[in-house]
Amino acid sequence: MVKLKRMLVLFWTFGMAFQDSIPSSNSINQINSLTSSHEKIVNVAHRGASAYAPEHTLVSYQMGEKMNGNFIEIDLQMTSDGHLISMHDERVDRTTNGTGLVKNMTLKEIKQLDAGSWFNEKYPHYAKNEYEDIQVPTLEEVFKAFGQGANYYIETKSPTVYPGMEEKLLKLLEKYNLTGVNGEPSYVILQSFSTESLKKIHKLNEHIPLVQLLPDSSPERISDFQLASIKENAIGVGPSFKEINQEYIEKVRKSGLQIHPYTINTSEDMKKALKWGVNGIFTNHPDLFHEVLKNIEQETK
Repeated sequence: MVKLKRMLVLFWTFGMAFQDSIPSSNSINQINSLTSSHEKIVNVAHRGASAYAPEHTLVSYQMGEKMNGNFIEIDLQMTSDGHLISMHDERVDRTTNGTGLVKNMTLKEIKQLDAGSWFNEKYPHYAKNEYEDIQVPTLEEVFKAFGQGANYYIETKSPTVYPGMEEKLLKLLEKYNLTGVNGEPSYVILQSFSTESLKKIHKLNEHIPLVQLLPDSSPERISDFQLASIKENAIGVGPSFKEINQEYIEKVRKSGLQIHPYTINTSEDMKKALKWGVNGIFTNHPDLFHEVLKNIEQETK
């Protein structure tokens, strides 16, 4: 039942809106059976349900799923001994009791860190004893915990800092049968601010949907040339919501690309984003976005 539910989410998510923007014939074959004219709005649990639990921990990811997020968002860093871990920052300082760069630490050293107490101190309203001494998970541990019962929205963070990151990521995806082959949908979307990282991934496996992240400093207007360049490898863009407007979103959608802005945490902005035409959003509050979507659906019946 869990797998069926996941497949239905993928059915709606990778529908006709993606078909216009997938850059290769193999990628098109991956979704050639997805012919619905309806569209599923993507509810991406940003770093898990990170408003309610320590970001990038198994408990945060689990909570994101319970709150009706249909993708788990994972940022990747890599240890000195070559393990991919779930963490946003290159340094461990902000979200653990340790200090230093991930690239200079072994997995054993990372596993000794407390990745939850900081959350209890910063957000006492949501504090729980179980968050104390919680560990930083490896990507493989996430896959073992959720398997094919979840969808993953994974970012290659600072790929120039971690040579070989993309190859290790794809190897794990293949090990756990999460990449789409033989016309089956992928269980993942991969994203990056690095165009070169996306090009490398696309060259290694053209079946996987890619999204080009755009920085906070992106201009409000996006050029036709930029959109055409992005479409060579990606099926969508991920801009900062505070940098875009309805005109921007309509231009992206007209080009055939999907648009999933980050990070939207108020119902007012969620409603605005939907009115403007986004395909989905990143949010620390997947439960709130689910309620917004449900209310809008009820109002339109």
